[in-house]
Amino acid sequence: MQAYLTDLFGFLSASPSRYHAALECAARLRAAGFVPLRETSPWALRPGGAYYAARGGASVIAFRLPAGPLQSWRITAAHSDSPTWRIKCGGRPAQDEVYARLVTEGYGGMNMASWLDRPLTAAGRVLLRTEEGVESRAVYLDRDLLTIPSLAIHLDRERNKGHSYDPQKELQPLYSLAGAPGLPDLLAGELGVKPEEILDMDLELCARQAPVLLGPQGEFIQAPRLDDLECAWGTLAGFLAAPPLPDTGAVWCLFDSEEIGSGTMQGASGSFLPDVLTRAAAALGLGEDARRAALAGSTALSADNAHARHPNFAEKSDPQNLVKPGGGVVLKYSASQKYTTTAVTGGLFRAVCQRAGVPVQVFANRADMPGGSTLGHLLSAQVSIPMADVGLAQLAMHSCVETASSRDAGWLLDAMTAWYAADFTCTADGAYTLRG
Repeated sequence: MQAYLTDLFGFLSASPSRYHAALECAARLRAAGFVPLRETSPWALRPGGAYYAARGGASVIAFRLPAGPLQSWRITAAHSDSPTWRIKCGGRPAQDEVYARLVTEGYGGMNMASWLDRPLTAAGRVLLRTEEGVESRAVYLDRDLLTIPSLAIHLDRERNKGHSYDPQKELQPLYSLAGAPGLPDLLAGELGVKPEEILDMDLELCARQAPVLLGPQGEFIQAPRLDDLECAWGTLAGFLAAPPLPDTGAVWCLFDSEEIGSGTMQGASGSFLPDVLTRAAAALGLGEDARRAALAGSTALSADNAHARHPNFAEKSDPQNLVKPGGGVVLKYSASQKYTTTAVTGGLFRAVCQRAGVPVQVFANRADMPGGSTLGHLLSAQVSIPMADVGLAQLAMHSCVETASSRDAGWLLDAMTAWYAADFTCTADGAYTLRG
């Protein structure tokens, strides 16, 4: 297996929930020498330093300051969350005379049927009472614990003709037979605490399938949460691999809440990125005019996967903009600007990728089908800078388990490394000097 795939698979396996993904990213940043910052404390920064801050347990922003005067920021952003089922009622199961089921609510726009009849478990964070106060701990019940059983075809002969799911009735996960220990007891045992020390929890269901290679030559990867942890991995790996630029600050963002609209304090619509950039500029002694000038010269990429042409539903794709697995990094366009790419930002990204030998393909929705959106257009309202939307081609987006090309992950790593390393400067509105 290629080294990048081994690293990607390790990242996916270490990230069964958004909270675990943020912790894994923070661990990789610390291993690379980045210093953690607390938003509640003053920041003492130095030119050439590398730092990161976390917010809400599932969002992280890291930045590397230039050794010289700050002229601009180079940014990428991905998201940590994926469509899933949030566990409600403190994990207390709903019981009848035979079964105990966990009580859940859908998070994000998912393919509900894809969650049926497969091993599931719970992951997230638990809030504990301690002698000092309250502590947040990540938890992952690493076992085949739950399932959502489908109704046998003998009892619903018309199901294969189409079915509309009632999440409250049909999609609550089977936990145990009646009378088994409750979920808080399992969590307490996993964390080495007493059940009464558990104050609250943010837990969600996650699939138990490990990342795998598919195809006669390993052409595909299949794993849960490729959207958007594949881009989170690729942007972070490129951010860490690229050499610093003398006058450009490098910024990497991982945001929570994208699948529910980003409207939280740790989402792209919140103040996290503006707060970090403002505080970093202030710690470097930049005045207001210099801070705004640096922001105006900045650029950003919103990284989130794109729909590949489906092998069985080719008509769902724009015939003039067919995106295929293995075709390289995807540049996404939308007339509504739900994808932020313009001719300027698309051209700049293409120029960087051409120099790096990375193939680029274009995604656009059919004119008669409204597309989705990602965090880019929401983030641009908070930090108004030139931005493009990029990603990788994948199948079965928002399913419990998704499929993509094994080669494209390497292209993404190369593209993100090149993006952070490219020596370009904004010389006028819509014009850039690209050196080297």
